[in-house]
Amino acid sequence: MVTVNTIHKNNHRPDVRWAMIGLLGASLVGCASTEERYAFEEWVNSDRAIYHTSMHNSAANMQDAVAKQEDSLTGQATLDDYIAYAAMHNAGLEAAFNRWKAVLERIPQVRTLPDPRFNYRYFIENVETRVGPQRQSLGLSQMFPWFGKLELRGGVAVEAARAAQAMYEAEKLKLFYKVKKTYYEYYYLARVIAVVRENLELVKYLEEVARTRFKAAEGGHPDVIRAQVELGKLDDRLRTLQDLRGPMMARLNALLNRPTQAPLPWPKQIAEELVAVDDKQLFDWLGKNNPQLTALQHQIAQQRESIRLARKDYYPDLTVGVDYIDTGDAVMPGVPDSGDDPILVGVSINIPLWRDKYDAAVRESLARFGAATKTRVDRQNTLEADLKTAIYYFHDAERKIDLYRDTLVPKAKQSIKATEAAFRAGTAGFIDLIDAERVLLEFQLAFERALTDRGSRLAEIEMLVGRELNRVGARTNPAEKHQAPDAPHPGEHKP
Repeated sequence: MVTVNTIHKNNHRPDVRWAMIGLLGASLVGCASTEERYAFEEWVNSDRAIYHTSMHNSAANMQDAVAKQEDSLTGQATLDDYIAYAAMHNAGLEAAFNRWKAVLERIPQVRTLPDPRFNYRYFIENVETRVGPQRQSLGLSQMFPWFGKLELRGGVAVEAARAAQAMYEAEKLKLFYKVKKTYYEYYYLARVIAVVRENLELVKYLEEVARTRFKAAEGGHPDVIRAQVELGKLDDRLRTLQDLRGPMMARLNALLNRPTQAPLPWPKQIAEELVAVDDKQLFDWLGKNNPQLTALQHQIAQQRESIRLARKDYYPDLTVGVDYIDTGDAVMPGVPDSGDDPILVGVSINIPLWRDKYDAAVRESLARFGAATKTRVDRQNTLEADLKTAIYYFHDAERKIDLYRDTLVPKAKQSIKATEAAFRAGTAGFIDLIDAERVLLEFQLAFERALTDRGSRLAEIEMLVGRELNRVGARTNPAEKHQAPDAPHPGEHKP
């Protein structure tokens, strides 16, 4: 520590106050940069748009808002209603939002000068001087970091806040994907129950046909037994699916931050919207819009600023202080300057002597920078592989939708009709009729699975690219594909 003091004697003690006030004012110098203000404005705007109602309204208003949102999750609720509800209530998303806020609050902490230091000393024994005894002293000092240190600390904190903001956006996209995927699975469960119930009614009808033929001595008893066995298998499958509704509702309620036992209506339908999928464009959007990559890019910038900040430690920090010594009147009368109070202005700097420590800090920052850079490369490679896989399964699901809906399911229904006619004519066995029913059930379930997978994969693609894809229209499905399991399809065959 190198210290330089200048002594000035002054009979006017009020000037001391002004000197100390000036030093205190200097210690408060420093204002937020444009980047810092913009970072805070983004958080404030998000806070008002998303959480202002739930966090700042009165308890009565909050209860009214919650009640209205609960009412929105009725049988007419759409997927967008579920997404909006999750955005307002999901605890994990709000936690990410508050993590962003917490990192933002680091900016003013690192951008501000250290607290000024006030010193008071009382001389137990007065120090006798020519002009009088020195009784006590007051001092005020302020440390000023080397030029650019505060700005760099603010830059590091701003980039950390930007990364936290991007991670919040990533958490939001991930939540929306989970809601969509779970909603689609809930819809799939509803459709599977409806399809199995429809096939159960069909097998009941076939069992009646076999029983009638057996009574008329036109068929054998084994046909009746086969039909009853098939009925038992389908009934067991239906019960298993119906029992699965509770766990599925619990999964969706968990994303909505609702009680696990809270009822949720069956989704009536999912929109089979046509989208323009350009693989090259999707990969371009992934690199530009994916919030995980954006967060890692800000972490790289943060480490780059940390390197510059570490190199600033080679330079000393400056401390400026002022001291005032209270001096009494001289013992001997007639002494010139008797009772004058000395004022000391001092400057001190620290000496960055142990350079090995600062060299290690720079190497640490460089290593962190390299790690952040490679982490981004690795994450982009992984995300591109995930996107490629999602695109494949999306196209595969679209192909299967067209195959099963336009070809295989209609052919399977025709097969049942033809097999039944042959069975009535005695040219086909009952086992052929049961096999035709099983094939129809398999194709119907495969169609519903493909429809669900298409929606889930589209949601995954949108999560990865960080934006919604343009819709170019909607494909019209047969009305029977959108009936709830509480209203089963009428049987294709009537006794």
